[in-house]
Amino acid sequence: MSLTFLDFFAGVGGFRCGLELAGFKCIGYCEKDKFARKSYEAMYDTKGEWFHDDITSIDQTQLPKADLWCAGSPCQNVSIAGKRAGLYGERSGLFFTFVDL
Repeated sequence: MSLTFLDFFAGVGGFRCGLELAGFKCIGYCEKDKFARKSYEAMYDTKGEWFHDDITSIDQTQLPKADLWCAGSPCQNVSIAGKRAGLYGERSGLFFTFVDL
């Protein structure tokens, strides 16, 4: 039996790719960007997996049990290419939403 994981801020599946290569099994994902999600779903067999499109509206009691959670939270506010609002910026602040789950 392999270890399971949930993929938050899934993007196009970078964490998923690595974790599956390491023998983990993805049981669900969360991604708001419809274009990233379309790519993700084209590259991975997501049929039957838990899915949510907005981390801010997840009911934590509805999350499936997993051995590991991974999250590539938005980094625009911490990038030197951006306005450097930090972790409290609108996008990067979603990190705290993930931690609260």
